[in-house]
Amino acid sequence: MNDLPLPDADALAHSDRLATLIRSEINASGGSVPFSRFMERCLYTPGLGYYSAGAEKFGEAGDFVTAPELGPLFASAVSQAVAPVLQQLGPECCFLEIGGGSGAFAEVMLKRLLQLDAMPAKYWILEPSADLRERQRERLGRRLIPPVFDCVEWLDTPPNEAWNGVVFANEVIDALPTPRFTLREGEVFEEHVALDGEGHFVATDRPADPLLAAAVRHVERARDVLFEDGYRAELLPQLPYWVQAVIGGLQAGAMLFCDYGYPRKEYYLEQRNGGTTRAFYRHRMHADVYRWPGLQDITASVDFTALAEAGTGAGFELAGYATQAGFLIGNGLMDRLGEAEARMDEAGKLRLRNEFKKLTLPNEMGERFQFMGFARDCNFEAAFLSGDLTWRL
Repeated sequence: MNDLPLPDADALAHSDRLATLIRSEINASGGSVPFSRFMERCLYTPGLGYYSAGAEKFGEAGDFVTAPELGPLFASAVSQAVAPVLQQLGPECCFLEIGGGSGAFAEVMLKRLLQLDAMPAKYWILEPSADLRERQRERLGRRLIPPVFDCVEWLDTPPNEAWNGVVFANEVIDALPTPRFTLREGEVFEEHVALDGEGHFVATDRPADPLLAAAVRHVERARDVLFEDGYRAELLPQLPYWVQAVIGGLQAGAMLFCDYGYPRKEYYLEQRNGGTTRAFYRHRMHADVYRWPGLQDITASVDFTALAEAGTGAGFELAGYATQAGFLIGNGLMDRLGEAEARMDEAGKLRLRNEFKKLTLPNEMGERFQFMGFARDCNFEAAFLSGDLTWRL
């Protein structure tokens, strides 16, 4: 971790302000706060958190590259998958994107849905970051024709009124503030963050609350294996509540999630003792999540079995589960590549082929990322006809 590039003085001062705020909260809370609270503060504190401040996050100038930032192929294939659902639901349906990133996904998605005659009445972006909202607004205002741009709306909260449509989230669940747990003499403890004698952030453990303890026991029963003392990992018992909250008043339609993670049987293997929590800074992944609060992303892998339980618990049917490569190829990625190449010079074709490789190769994003879909009163199973892996859950 010593090879991490040092932030400039302004960035370090920004991080120090957030660290001071977190230290004050720790002292006011009796000497520690749950790790999930620390993660929430680091990522979402207004004006200071990683996703709430103005630093570049996506692409080569940021800390990581998401699939939509690579080029148009990802969103083009996703549009091919959801267009039939939007057509089934009719012209008054809506599309809700949770966390709009740079706006790259929405730009390609809307252009493609227009071509497919599957435009929603509204394209909602649920984006908590004021800075990212402005970046999205500026990009889409420049790159969409006025009638298409006019259907885009930014939301502060999920839509509470009854609505039909599609919910989409790419790399959102991995950034939800997650509790971390461990076992001591068979009892469940929750990882907290405290301060050492010099004011540095350090991990400590406190007895888990009933919600987290019950969630750990649920995982043990589902796996039919007890966690050994000292085993440490993440678990997100709030996931069912989050799913129900973000869909708001969704009546009929589909939900589609893309993220990195594992089915439960693979998530809590012995070799993952210590969990999957990590930080991303300037395209480097490392384990020091306490370093430079507000300047680096903090994430944890997704338990896709837990996501399946949350989606079905919200009243939806599981439509399918697939690797990113299987889902995108099954929804016309090769055709989208051919169409795009036909409009490109040789340099453009090379960029597209590199994008295709990064999206699909196992050692890139192809298998590390997975898609999971849910449906209610519509047919979405066709999007998962190729490479469905629900048997792994």
